[in-house]
Amino acid sequence: MEMLSFFAVLITALLGSTSVIVVVEGFDTLFGGIQNAKTPLVGRVTAGPLEISSMGCGTWSWGNRFLFDYDPSQDEEIYEAYREVRNAGVTLFDTADSYGTLDLNGRAEILLGSFERRYLDELGISSNDIGDGNGNGENNQSSPSWWDLGRKSSSSPSNKHYKPQQVATKLAPYPWRVTRNNIVRSAEGSLRRLEQSKLSIAQLHWSTANYQPFQEQALREGICDVYDKGLCDAVGVSNYGPKQLFSVAEKFREREVPLAIAQVQYSLMTYNANGGASSSSSGSTKIKMTGKDMNEACDEVGCRLISYSPLCLGLLTGKYTLKETNRLPKSPARQQLFRELLPGAQGLLDTLEVVAQEYGKSQSQVAINWCMSKGTVPIPGGRTLQQARENLGATGWSLRPDAVLELESAASKVTKPMVQNVFQTE
Repeated sequence: MEMLSFFAVLITALLGSTSVIVVVEGFDTLFGGIQNAKTPLVGRVTAGPLEISSMGCGTWSWGNRFLFDYDPSQDEEIYEAYREVRNAGVTLFDTADSYGTLDLNGRAEILLGSFERRYLDELGISSNDIGDGNGNGENNQSSPSWWDLGRKSSSSPSNKHYKPQQVATKLAPYPWRVTRNNIVRSAEGSLRRLEQSKLSIAQLHWSTANYQPFQEQALREGICDVYDKGLCDAVGVSNYGPKQLFSVAEKFREREVPLAIAQVQYSLMTYNANGGASSSSSGSTKIKMTGKDMNEACDEVGCRLISYSPLCLGLLTGKYTLKETNRLPKSPARQQLFRELLPGAQGLLDTLEVVAQEYGKSQSQVAINWCMSKGTVPIPGGRTLQQARENLGATGWSLRPDAVLELESAASKVTKPMVQNVFQTE
């Protein structure tokens, strides 16, 4: 390394500090220097006033013992998955202040913050040098001083692809959060766990309009206050159907608060699941929501639709079956759910397998790509390097229209679709 320093000083004298950066980059690569941000595989899309990655990453399983058998010993493996998707260009990470069971409540946010700090450290990027996270900020482009040439600069060519992490946190409307200030304090709590100063998107986790209307008004005012206090760049909602989305979007317009995203459970197992109309015991007709309804509603209010659970908790991966080997998840809750869903979904799974073979992709990659073909940003979870790479394989290509129709035709024949979130509203 002394020889490297000698060459750096010599070339600086001959060529100037700007040229030496490029040369030192070459030496750094030659001698196996710090890992660099890779050319992104994942594209960018608009979400209201923001720009986000065309695929995100869900963190529901980070800290969830009940459904996903999480254990803190898995954190290193989860970080490897995190690094993989970050290197591929994923910036959007969906989380919630309620993610993590019992004593692990808030675990997902804690991990997200620590993972990004570690990732920045590996890239040699100071947190003071990064942009605003919305596709608008740029890394500090000033040339380093001559005495700092041995350190990786955030403006170096190898880090030019870096995009800041974008955390979209959902704030739960717990029964005790009945005032607008409760929502502000919950956002501040999320920021403390993340050890960050600002959220990219602050979301309402679900609507209480159906069972606690007065609380819903406080939630809406509170999330607007979060934006007004500079705690987020934009807001979003989760589990709001078209009717509630139109209503809350009007409130945001009144308060001049930008709406970036709306997310619902969205997959081939739910796209046509709730279509049509049904009659209640009183004889009144209740119109149910479909995925297509949400696509149209989001287009109308000008926000991006986020599809959570795009693999239906793993059912659409093709790994699970009741045939012969009886392959089911370890979690008792998912086992019971899959026993109920798999028989009626076999036709869809068979179609997924045929399409996957035709495209040279896996079933999960086809299922995720289908979500992208509908204009949504899917947020599949991933806790292992293998899962991360599997998810990333859904990007960089597109299903043909005939394949999309074939999949949707098979989805319409599912006899028992995925149950909708209990908090989902119309």
